[in-house]
Amino acid sequence: MNGGNELEKKVKIAVMVSGGGTNLQAILDAEKSGILRSGKVSLVLSNKASAYALERAKNAQVETAVILRKDYASQREYEDAMIDLFTQKGIDLIVLAGFMNILSSHFTDTYPKRIINVHPSLIPAFCGEGFYGLRVHRAALDYGVKVTGATVHFVNEIPDGGEIIAQKAVEILPGDTPEILQRRVMEQAEWILLPQALETVSKSYC
Repeated sequence: MNGGNELEKKVKIAVMVSGGGTNLQAILDAEKSGILRSGKVSLVLSNKASAYALERAKNAQVETAVILRKDYASQREYEDAMIDLFTQKGIDLIVLAGFMNILSSHFTDTYPKRIINVHPSLIPAFCGEGFYGLRVHRAALDYGVKVTGATVHFVNEIPDGGEIIAQKAVEILPGDTPEILQRRVMEQAEWILLPQALETVSKSYC
């Protein structure tokens, strides 16, 4: 009986994905290991039907959904479809984990301080519109910085512009390529920082 009550108290989390879902996997693993205790991944939503992240969710017995931008006449209608789904499912927190679609203020204002994102740099460096994936790491290497990392932040209508929740630094090493650096930032920062930050935010809403 107590276990059921504890489960009911958990913050319901939706994770929005577009690709392979490595950050989603880090969250699911953190839930299994007990790092994420105050929240539960209740839904994984993708804007791509072929996203491997959906398979990761299914393997973890997490409900999935696909909402495609092309099925809607406008960005607002597309976002309303997502908002309607999250309302229907009772979602409390949203995580953007490699979701490759800019959300408007209509969406972000609906969930003030309830959407979090992980970005593969130390914001305010190498962030904002156009900085995603390998582009971020290539820019860091081209600029010659010695330290990079990852940032978890709240999401507002400005790309990578919301309040910072947590950051973790990662050293850049001689011989790094964008691909090598991307992997190190994921392993040493993103996959550690995101679940920890998600637990902190979830706990504050319990």
